[in-house]
Amino acid sequence: MPTSRSYRDSCGIARALDVVGERWALLVVRELLLTPQRFSELRHALPHVSSNLLADRLRELEQNGVVRRAEAPANGPRVYELTERGRALEPVLVALGDWGIDAPQPPPPTALSATSVLIFLRRAARPDPAAPPTTCRLELDGRVWTVRMAAGEVDVRPGEPATADVSLRADPKTLSALLTDPAALATACADGSVAVVGDLSAIGRLLHAVADPWPAG
Repeated sequence: MPTSRSYRDSCGIARALDVVGERWALLVVRELLLTPQRFSELRHALPHVSSNLLADRLRELEQNGVVRRAEAPANGPRVYELTERGRALEPVLVALGDWGIDAPQPPPPTALSATSVLIFLRRAARPDPAAPPTTCRLELDGRVWTVRMAAGEVDVRPGEPATADVSLRADPKTLSALLTDPAALATACADGSVAVVGDLSAIGRLLHAVADPWPAG
């Protein structure tokens, strides 16, 4: 059942936690930051939450104006998307991610969603502003994303690119490891954990934009 618990504290922090402080609530918001998702997609991205609990969190977030339901393209199942109020939580989540990066890893088995990795990539990547524009097609957990580097910025969008310099298919954990250690790309390609089609150096530039970012300023 959805919860109506409250801290009964007038502070803005407490009132915010009344809305998004329940377990899994902020992770649901995280998963919706880059694109709307169906219930089944959220369950896949958050494998350790039960269907009933996820449904409760979604109802609570909807009741509080953080999430809304919308028709999916081609008359498919409804999708959940963030409202403007929900989208305003993005800097809060980014700050939490920055703060938590040095926290201990949880015990296995652990999950890591494609959205998590892409949010980190977008946040951490600083490509060479003088480098030519590069478009990468990333396939993670069966969903395709377009990642474009240009003028020292990185843009991440759901869906197929019109054209791409390179295409990479991997699971989110493998991509996360490569963002930390780009030198492992050749081994990952050789053992089949990564499939690359196109300009391999373009993927190298993307990985190094995170692992060895261009100096700020």
